[in-house]
Amino acid sequence: MIDLTTRNPTLQPEQLTHDLTPSQRYGQVRLSTYAPNPAYPSQEQARTAVQAFLKGAQVRPGGFRLFRRSKPEGRGLYLDGGFGVGKTHLLASAYHAAQGERAIMSFQDLMYIIGALGMTRAVDAFRQHDLLLIDEFELDDPGNTHMANTFLGQLMPGGTSVIATSNTEPGALGQGRFNASDFQRQIQGIADRFDTWRIDGPDYRQRGVRPEDTMTQAEYDTWEARQNPATLARLTHRDLSRHLLSVHPSRFGRLLADVQAVAITDLTSMPDQNVALRFVHFIDKLYDLGLNAAFTGTSLTGLFSDTYRHGAYAKKYSRCLSRLSEMLQEARQ
Repeated sequence: MIDLTTRNPTLQPEQLTHDLTPSQRYGQVRLSTYAPNPAYPSQEQARTAVQAFLKGAQVRPGGFRLFRRSKPEGRGLYLDGGFGVGKTHLLASAYHAAQGERAIMSFQDLMYIIGALGMTRAVDAFRQHDLLLIDEFELDDPGNTHMANTFLGQLMPGGTSVIATSNTEPGALGQGRFNASDFQRQIQGIADRFDTWRIDGPDYRQRGVRPEDTMTQAEYDTWEARQNPATLARLTHRDLSRHLLSVHPSRFGRLLADVQAVAITDLTSMPDQNVALRFVHFIDKLYDLGLNAAFTGTSLTGLFSDTYRHGAYAKKYSRCLSRLSEMLQEARQ
């Protein structure tokens, strides 16, 4: 059995831009396998918008037109919608469908790359890319607001196009997390680089089913018996939270190297928001990697404080609960 608490992975700055490809969960998705909810036409329209964008069209609600300039300049498409409407599916599908040099990463990973390499080296690292795909674009503080605006402002005019997904429309980025009105010029500078496409709809993970709850001991024992002990990592929630304090979220993927299944036992509520957000980032990585996962302990509804679930990071917590529920559904199959 793998003990994650003995792992403290390191990552050299030059390694940060390697292997920026869709994670295991999204390795086989395609635009053709996206299943739009027929009750929400914007989902099918978003797929059409992505297809048009990849063919070189400028995408605007109401129609498309071929996008040509005497000087090549990167274009931007921003998919705005709630969690569970298939934005990451569309983003990864765009990676698979696109031609040329491309990379896909989370916004948090991009911020860490810029911080580790410095702005000049980070821009140079992606300057030859035809397409950059950024998942979960969000501005948490003035620092990453300035970094994102500067990075896009230096990269896109050189010809690199960008598709981004987010739970927040571009003009409202940062609201509730810092005094965004003081940085409206930078936020508007980011927003102006994108054509925005809104995707409506409920969380597809909960279509027709009740939210899953954590496993009983009997369910967990059955699940564990099906796993290969050599690739199984099992630890308590308390031990995980303590260990994540010493591992930067950008290294969570390396932390889970060679792991096929993860069990987190004795889940408890998290009164410290810093601990809760690290847990959210860990679950995001666990989900993206498509690993088998099992959870025991407190119910999902009691995992995060109501003040968190309705505060500035409410969408992060809602997404996490949705993904936990889906992984529990998978574990019970």
